[in-house]
Amino acid sequence: MTVSKKRILGRSGIKVSAIGLGCWAIGGPFTLDGRPDGYGDVDDAQSTRAIELALDLGGTLFDSADAYGTGHSETVLGHALRHRRAEAVIATKFGYTYDETTKALLATDVSPAYIDWASAQSLKRLRTDYIDLYQIHVGDLPDDAADAAGEALERLAEQGRIRAWGWSTDDAQKAARMVRFPHFTAIQQELNVFRDGPDVLDLCARDNLASLNRSPLAMGMLTGKFSASSRLPGDDVRAAGHSWVRHFHDGKPRREYVARVEAIRDLLTTGGRTPAQGALGWILARSPHTLPIPGFKSEAQVRENLGALAFGPLPPDVMAQIDAILDKDLAHA
Repeated sequence: MTVSKKRILGRSGIKVSAIGLGCWAIGGPFTLDGRPDGYGDVDDAQSTRAIELALDLGGTLFDSADAYGTGHSETVLGHALRHRRAEAVIATKFGYTYDETTKALLATDVSPAYIDWASAQSLKRLRTDYIDLYQIHVGDLPDDAADAAGEALERLAEQGRIRAWGWSTDDAQKAARMVRFPHFTAIQQELNVFRDGPDVLDLCARDNLASLNRSPLAMGMLTGKFSASSRLPGDDVRAAGHSWVRHFHDGKPRREYVARVEAIRDLLTTGGRTPAQGALGWILARSPHTLPIPGFKSEAQVRENLGALAFGPLPPDVMAQIDAILDKDLAHA
C-alpha cells in the first residue's frame, strides 16, 4: 500500500506535506508574563540547515508566529526560504503585542488596524509578498472582536497578502462562527495521544477545514526521551511555571506521563517507528484533516519527525489498543 505523504489544507485546496514543522523553538528566548516562553538559546545557522533539510525531505508546511522570539522565528524562516519560497507553505500567527528589544510579549490585539500592521511586519521578516495561512494566535475572543478580525482577514485575502486564514483555538463553538468567511480554512488545536479534540475534529470534517496540531508530541514527552529524573534548564518554557504546561512541572516530567509513555511505547514503535513517529502516526490516523506540526531545533529532529511520513497513520488495531490502555490508566487515576 502506498502511503500518502500529502494532505490538503482545508477548503483552500493548498497541498501540503502531511506533517509540518512548528517553528516555536527556533525563535529563541522570549518571555510571557515575565517568564521564559521559548526553548532556550538557538543556533540560527543550525535552524537554517534544518529548514533546508525539511524541504529536501518533502516537508513543505512551516508554522511560525510573530510571538516566537518576538519576530526572530519568522526572520530565520524567511532567511532559510529566501531562495526556495515557492517550495514552502508558510503559516504564521498574530495577536500578541511584543517588544523586540526586551524580547517580551506584552498584551493582545486583534483589531483591524493591528492586523494590517502585524501582517506587514511578518511579510517583511518572512521576505515574501504573501502568507499562505495567517492565523489568529489568541485562543479566546469575544464574538464582536472575532467578527471584526475575520472581516479584516478577508480584506487581506482580497488584496492578495494572504491566501487563507485560520484560528488557533480549542473552542469548536467559537471557531464554527468563522466558517461563514470564505477564506477561513484552518483551526490550530492542541492534539496528541494524551489530549484528544473531537469537537474541533468534527467541525473540520463537517466543513472541510484543516486541523493543524500544536504540541503533537506533548512538548517532547511523547518522544520517549524523558525519565522521571530528567530536568530541563530554567530558560525552557517547560520549566517556567506556566499553568498551561501540563506534562512538566518546574522543568521535571510529570511521573504519570512518563508512566503512560512507557505503557504504550511498544504500540507507538509498531513497524519500526520511534516513539515520536508513532505519536505522529496516531494523529495522522485520528482524522484525514489533521496536520501535526512538531517543533525542532536540529536536523536530527527534522529527520526523525518527517521520517514518520514513510510509515503513515498507525493501524486501526494499534489505535484501539492505545486508547484502551490510556482509558484504563485515566480511569484508575
